[in-house]
Amino acid sequence: MKPQPLSSTSMSWSLSISTPPPKNLLTGSNGNQEPQFLTIRSSKWSIDPTSTGLQRQSKKELSRILITEAAIKAIEQKANSKKYNNLWPKAVLEALDDAMKENQWESALKIFELLRKQHWYEPRTKTYTKLLMMLGKCRQPEEGSLLFEVLLSDGLKPTVDVYTALAGAYGKSGQLDKAFSVVDEMKAISECKPDVYTYSVLISCCIKLHRFELIRGVLAEMSYLGIECSAVTYNTIIDGYGKAKMFEEMENTLTDMIESGSSVPDLFTFNSIIGAYGRSGLIDKMEKWYTEFQLMGLRQDIKTFNILIKSYGKAGMYGKMRSVLEFMEKRFFAPSIVTHNIIIETFGKAGDIKTMEEYFSKLKHLGIKPTTVTYCSLVSAYSKAGHIKKVGSILRQVENSDVILDTPFFNCVICAYGRAGDVEKMSNLFLGMEERKCKPDSITFATMIQAYNAQGMIEAAQGMENMMIATRKNSGTRLIGA
Repeated sequence: MKPQPLSSTSMSWSLSISTPPPKNLLTGSNGNQEPQFLTIRSSKWSIDPTSTGLQRQSKKELSRILITEAAIKAIEQKANSKKYNNLWPKAVLEALDDAMKENQWESALKIFELLRKQHWYEPRTKTYTKLLMMLGKCRQPEEGSLLFEVLLSDGLKPTVDVYTALAGAYGKSGQLDKAFSVVDEMKAISECKPDVYTYSVLISCCIKLHRFELIRGVLAEMSYLGIECSAVTYNTIIDGYGKAKMFEEMENTLTDMIESGSSVPDLFTFNSIIGAYGRSGLIDKMEKWYTEFQLMGLRQDIKTFNILIKSYGKAGMYGKMRSVLEFMEKRFFAPSIVTHNIIIETFGKAGDIKTMEEYFSKLKHLGIKPTTVTYCSLVSAYSKAGHIKKVGSILRQVENSDVILDTPFFNCVICAYGRAGDVEKMSNLFLGMEERKCKPDSITFATMIQAYNAQGMIEAAQGMENMMIATRKNSGTRLIGA
């Protein structure tokens, strides 16, 4: 069957482009003086792409990123032309796979449009399933719905996996009614009956949206249809109840899991339950269940120890934190970077700068590379302690490292300089985000607006608000059905 063009289903792909703000956008006033003109420009730490830090960036990782992006763009550019209908299959399929892995849904759909134009194209439900799962992660249910229509136009019959992915796309976007409707539609098709994976996805969506009242009905329906819960289903529910601090329901579900006879608690169950109590400061309960699971024959892993360390640290029980570390050492469990980050964050939040720095030095002595999480904890602690000069020292370390920066790191440093009233450095860091291809989020804008207002720079704050509104509109542009 010759594939129909995507336009036949009112599908069109376009990329939303964020336009950088004009350089005179941020201005402010200072009492009776002339309005202060603030230009966002590079400073010594604007992260020049040619700087030593970027050159030191992991060559393998940087090369992979550049090659992947180049391949995606090269194929994507051909999507708008009618003449590219006999491309090398490997190039198109790899570009599509890379775009999906990176959750670049606009690019993925453009490449998929190009794929359908190829002479050698054969429709496969597996491809549609992967695309629908990606659209679910990217919260694009309308595009998923239209993609489902394209699947039908390609002459394919939806499989259980396709329907499950579509239900997940609706559910993850908050459209639970449509997700349940998809499952109801499945029940009416003999070869597409929902299975345990379908219901597990549905339950996961209910939990993420805090619609816990729907879970009992889903479980009752599964029982009526003769579908037994898997360990994944039970663990999903246990983890959800735990994070919502619904401890009675969590323990009842554990009891159901044990009594089912078909599923037994595993390490995920272990960590979910002690993590739930630990996060809530219920240390006695955490320790009780730690012992219970050990009696069941379950043994801890590095994540278990990290949960214990974080829970004890949050409760201010530093002696027990160190006891866990000593136990790990005796059992030959090497602390991971996550372990060190938890310890550094714990002492940083407690204002114990000296101990925090000792563990940071130990981390480097062990040859463990700090991450952005490590640096965020350090910056946050120094900022709260009023050691703004040490924040500058951290930035120099970052610039001369191969760490790949992200938006949370920039937000942390912007917050530090904003709190200190250094709006010039704060603005330079904002420009640094663009150079490192880190998109500002609501936290970035809120932090900068607050800092400008605190300095009486009302026009600068208004300019940032306008930029935030423009960014939201840009990112919210509908890319399908335009």
